[in-house]
Amino acid sequence: MSESLVKIENIRAYYKLKNREVKAVDNVSFEIMENEIIGVVGESGCGKSTLSNVLLNNIIKPLTIVGGRVLFKSNGEYVEISSLTREEVRERFWGKEMSLIPQSAMNALMPTIKLSKYVEHLAQSHGIPKNELLKKARKRFEDVDLDPRWLNRYPFELSGGMRQRAVIAIATLLNPQLLIADEPTSALDVVNRKVFLKILLEMKRQGIVKSIIFVTHDIATIRQIVDRMLVMYAGKIMEISPVDKIVEKPLNPYTEGLLNSVLTPEPEIKKRGITTIPGTPPNLIEPPSGCRFHPRCPKAMSVCKEKEPKLVEIEPQRKVACFLYSEERA
Repeated sequence: MSESLVKIENIRAYYKLKNREVKAVDNVSFEIMENEIIGVVGESGCGKSTLSNVLLNNIIKPLTIVGGRVLFKSNGEYVEISSLTREEVRERFWGKEMSLIPQSAMNALMPTIKLSKYVEHLAQSHGIPKNELLKKARKRFEDVDLDPRWLNRYPFELSGGMRQRAVIAIATLLNPQLLIADEPTSALDVVNRKVFLKILLEMKRQGIVKSIIFVTHDIATIRQIVDRMLVMYAGKIMEISPVDKIVEKPLNPYTEGLLNSVLTPEPEIKKRGITTIPGTPPNLIEPPSGCRFHPRCPKAMSVCKEKEPKLVEIEPQRKVACFLYSEERA
């Protein structure tokens, strides 16, 4: 049975502004298991990318961790990385044990710096001989279907899809245990999106990366590769479940709304028809009382406005935060 690679316990990460706090991630708890791909989905502004920064301890003001902790399994022991400084985590973990494919990865590379320089910088950061890592980079470029000669080129000389694959190759050079892919397919066409997903799955199959957290609003894409799905709304977790169970029967009305808003080939979803979620996401400076989704929820009850539902396990591997599945609804 797989063990936890990462444990997130009651994390609260806020953007502290003048006399205001944006509650981007608010009391979130879950685990990332070894050898799994977990998908994080939700509308824009729900806290997905903030959660990615928390996992990496990439905390830059005004973002602040105000509570909770993140434990990362390193050499068989859990390290509370949320208690370390950003510089300590960067030196010890980034690139080596955890790595990131950032949003707009195609544009994440400086156009005036050759790709080989990124490899050399990585080697220098972790005390690895430069030539040794460049040799590995040439092999990794071949793995992602790029000619190794592109290492001596500038990013602007590559197409968008090629730059994306170059980022994947560089991000995984040291075989990180955890790879965080933050909205990696949002700027890709259908063909390059398929290539990207195939590369991710192959890297996991070969053991190049152990676990992957895939952050996106594109629920149709994520369903193709993830083992479990975590649904976020307004800084909260609404549901966690194996992806096939969510597709078959979403529990939280918000999850159901997300599924019903995209066109998918499965008969069980197509027969529901295409609908939209009414309203707009709330202001996280002053989020609604009770369940944060209740102003938009078609199944809202009076208790939803008064109390915040707890994330509870209602069947093996399925957790949901909703009073439809709670005794408190009475």
